[in-house]
Amino acid sequence: MTDSPATAWWRDAVIYQVYVRSFADANGDGIGDLAGIRSRLPYLADLGVDALWVTPFYVSPMADFGYDVADYRDVDPLFGTLDDARALIDDAHALDLRVIVDVVPNHTSDRHAWFEAARTAAPGSPERERYLFRDGRGEDGAEPPNDWESVFGGPAWTRLPDGQWYLHLFAPEQPDLNWENPGVRAEFEGILRFWLDLGVDGFRIDVAHGMVKAAGLPDVGRTGQSRMLGTDVLPYFDQDGVHEIHRAWRKLLDSYPGERIGVAEAWAPDTARLARYTRPDELHQAFNFHYLGSPWDAAKLRDVVDATLHAAGTAPATWVLSNHDVKRHVTRFGGGETGLRRARAAALLTLALPGSAYVYQGEELGLPEVLDLPAEFRKDPQAGRGEDAGRDGCRVPIPWSGDEPPFGFTSGSSTWLPMPADWRALTVAAEDADPDSTLALYKAALRIRHTEPALGDGSLTWLDTPDGTLAFVRGTEQGDALGCAVNTGGEPARVPAAAREILLSSTPADLEPDGTLVLPPDTTVWWR
Repeated sequence: MTDSPATAWWRDAVIYQVYVRSFADANGDGIGDLAGIRSRLPYLADLGVDALWVTPFYVSPMADFGYDVADYRDVDPLFGTLDDARALIDDAHALDLRVIVDVVPNHTSDRHAWFEAARTAAPGSPERERYLFRDGRGEDGAEPPNDWESVFGGPAWTRLPDGQWYLHLFAPEQPDLNWENPGVRAEFEGILRFWLDLGVDGFRIDVAHGMVKAAGLPDVGRTGQSRMLGTDVLPYFDQDGVHEIHRAWRKLLDSYPGERIGVAEAWAPDTARLARYTRPDELHQAFNFHYLGSPWDAAKLRDVVDATLHAAGTAPATWVLSNHDVKRHVTRFGGGETGLRRARAAALLTLALPGSAYVYQGEELGLPEVLDLPAEFRKDPQAGRGEDAGRDGCRVPIPWSGDEPPFGFTSGSSTWLPMPADWRALTVAAEDADPDSTLALYKAALRIRHTEPALGDGSLTWLDTPDGTLAFVRGTEQGDALGCAVNTGGEPARVPAAAREILLSSTPADLEPDGTLVLPPDTTVWWR
C-alpha cells in the first residue's frame, strides 16, 4: 500500500463486505474460506472497490457462525490458517485493496478458555469477574437477575448448576464480557495489536454499542425488547461508558502507520446519539442503519440523508443498503423486476451521497433474498425471534459461473446453504458478458466515482423537484460538478436539472434540450 497520513482514504472509500462462508470456497467442502477470498481478489479490484471487510474467521464452535469467538488470535480450520490470513492481506495490498476484519468485543464463545474456567470457578472468583455473573431473584434465586431479553429471543440470562446466572445479550453460547474488568480491556488491546501487526487496515467493531451496561443492571420494564433496538433507550446498549473504550482504541489505531481505522456497528436511538461514535477522538466510521431501514420513498430518503449529514458533523457519513444481518434490498424493495429496478436506482443514489459506501457481496449482481430455504438448512440462532427473523436467506453463497449450482462457488457438489437453480442468469460470468447487467452498472458507477472529483467526500446541494423525486448536486471548490436525480414514484417524472449530459442511469432516461431530465419510474440518473 502506498499512502500518506494525509490521504484520509476512509472518508470516501467504497468497502465490500465479504461474508467468508459464502464468498468463495477453495478446498471443495462447500464452505467459503480465506484461500477462496484470496483467489477472487482480482474480481474485487476489477469491480473498483477500495477495501474489503471480512466477517469473523477466528476459531469458533459456530453457534453464531463465527460471532462466537473461542480464540481471537487464530484462524478456524474451517477457513484456513494464519498463513492464509497473512497471504490474503499481502495479496490484497498488492492489488491496492485494504483489509478490514471483524472484532467481537461484547461477548466471547462459551468455549473460550476464559468462560470454560469461569464455568467451573466459584461465585465471586476472578474467573467469573471477566463476565457478568449474578445471583437470581425470587425464592432460591430461581428467577433471572432482571428482565433483559436476548436479541435472539428469550431471556438474556442462563443459569449454571451452582445457581448463578450469566448474561448473554445474544445466544446462550455467547456470554457477555465485563468491560469494567481491567483484564478484559488489556486482553482486547493485545488482540487488536496482534492483527494490526499482521497488517490489517482496520476493524469493524461488532456490537460497538454494547460493551458497557447501566450501573446496577436495572430492568427495562417492557417485553419485546428486540423490537426496540435502534429506536429506544435500553440499559444494556449505547451507554456513555462505551465511548471511553473507543477513545482508547482510536489512540491505538493512530499509533500505527497507514491510517488504520475503526468502524462501529452501533445501534442508537437517533442519529445524534450515533454520531457520538465518530467524534474526532473516537472511531472513524459508524454504520448508518437509519438509511438502510428507509423505505423506497423520495421524501423519507431525503429526510434520513439530511439527518445523517447533520449528525455526522465533520465525520464522514456511511451508506449501506444490505448486509449479512438483513433481508437483501432487492427483496425489501418489492422483489422481482420491481425490486431489482429499485435496487439499481438505490445503488446509484447511495454511491452519489457524500461519504463512504458499503457493498454487501452479491448486491452488485442484483441477488434477491432466498425465501424458500428448506427447514433443515435454517441454522441461524436469530430464527428464534420468529418465522421471518432468520438471516440465512441473505447468506446463500454467491454464484460465479456455469448453468447449475454450485455455480463455480466450489469444486464440490454442494454448498452449506443451497443455491437457487434460477441464479444462472445472475452469475458473475453471465453478468460480465451483459453490458446492461447490474454488475456492469456497479462497475460503471465505481469507475465514475473514482474519476469524478465531485463524488465521494464533501457536501451536497438539494434542488427543488416534483413530489416523488429528489435531486442534488455534488461539487468542488474547483468547479467540478455532478448531479444525481431519483424518481421513486410509479410514473415518469420530469426533473429540471440544467443537465448537459447523462453520465449514467439505472434504467434508460431522456434528456430534453433545455436540460430537463425525464426519469422513468424507479430510476436514478447521474448527470453533468
